[in-house]
Amino acid sequence: MRRRSAIFASLFAVFAFGEEAPRKRETLLMLPEPFALRNALSIVPVGAKQTVLTPAREKVGTPGSIEAYPVEDFATLGLSAETFAKRAAAAADKRLATLKPDIIRDEQGRVLYAVYRGESEQFASLLVAPSLTKLFEPMLGKELWAALPDRHALYIFPAQSAMLEEFSPDLASRYMEEPFAASGEIFSLKSGEEPRVIASFAGEPR
Repeated sequence: MRRRSAIFASLFAVFAFGEEAPRKRETLLMLPEPFALRNALSIVPVGAKQTVLTPAREKVGTPGSIEAYPVEDFATLGLSAETFAKRAAAAADKRLATLKPDIIRDEQGRVLYAVYRGESEQFASLLVAPSLTKLFEPMLGKELWAALPDRHALYIFPAQSAMLEEFSPDLASRYMEEPFAASGEIFSLKSGEEPRVIASFAGEPR
């Protein structure tokens, strides 16, 4: 009876107010993008030559699409870029907890790599989530290598992965051709450390 009442209450809310409350817009994102697109707020990751991380937000009216903060809008937040980056990392952890990656295995059942991908432009921004290493350490090891050729995907490999080397031409093609490229570099992820660039799969910066 109590369950039936709850259902009726939910239906009443939908009919009375038109629809359920919309999902809250993401306003704490660190957007990986080519160095040429940097602005005054962008942060250069350790070791990076081609990539910056830029404070960004989800666009109004277009869920999943991202835009870098205009400097004047960012100023109204009252935050430094560094403080914003810390809050964005915590927000990325929360988003990560709601997502399920595709786990790719070989014929023997061993995990080759994992990937988050989809229509949303927010997947590459998961790079800064601190819990990535804890999540994948049991299957991929203590050090992870990450590739994010465009905003729609984040690939996670074990360190020194032969599969990543095999994928490099495809990743480079996506980076050079995708309108919303993210990074042509490979990031090392270790627990307690910031993402660090160790190599490139795309040659010269865009």
